[in-house]
Amino acid sequence: MASHAEMVKRLRELTGAGVMDCKAALEASAGEMQQAIEFLRKKGLADAAKKTHRTAREGLVGSYIHPGGKIGVLVEVGCETDFVARTDGFQQLVKDLAMQVAAAKPAYLSPEDVPGDVLAKEREIYRQQMADQKKPPHVLDKIVEGKIEKFYAEQCLLEQPFIKDAAGKTKVKDLVGQVSAQTGERVVVRRFSRFQVGEGG
Repeated sequence: MASHAEMVKRLRELTGAGVMDCKAALEASAGEMQQAIEFLRKKGLADAAKKTHRTAREGLVGSYIHPGGKIGVLVEVGCETDFVARTDGFQQLVKDLAMQVAAAKPAYLSPEDVPGDVLAKEREIYRQQMADQKKPPHVLDKIVEGKIEKFYAEQCLLEQPFIKDAAGKTKVKDLVGQVSAQTGERVVVRRFSRFQVGEGG
């Protein structure tokens, strides 16, 4: 059985959380490591939500060129201090986001960025697809909204499943939230551009 100090050390290595937070998490989870990690993740994401009013004036522009040079990505990620922008965790996030954009081809940053006319068109298409199904209007509405959520998960960067998570449980916004929790700063994805040879122009 690992000592309490060893468990705190291990939890810190796994999560990047502070000593006091790790002690509190282990106490709350009765020493169960997986539950302690969940406790810290929830706390971290809650703490990240409190930071949304703070200004993220620093950050990095990252790039990714796919082997063969046919696909390239630029992504801007903001944080509050230059110190955090230079940390390995923040720089890894920027790299991961650039690769995500290259691989998953998001069209928008978040659901709020999807134009109203695009959403209206999607809803119309979904309704036409189910026109021959004899379902009550409120059931159709639920199905359409479920399809809109799926559209967000495919087309909005922050809602997409993170490509490095084989289980598909981590969304990109969760990844950003984790880095925000680890650094103690507001971390925000500002914008991205994806270029592919033969597209556009």
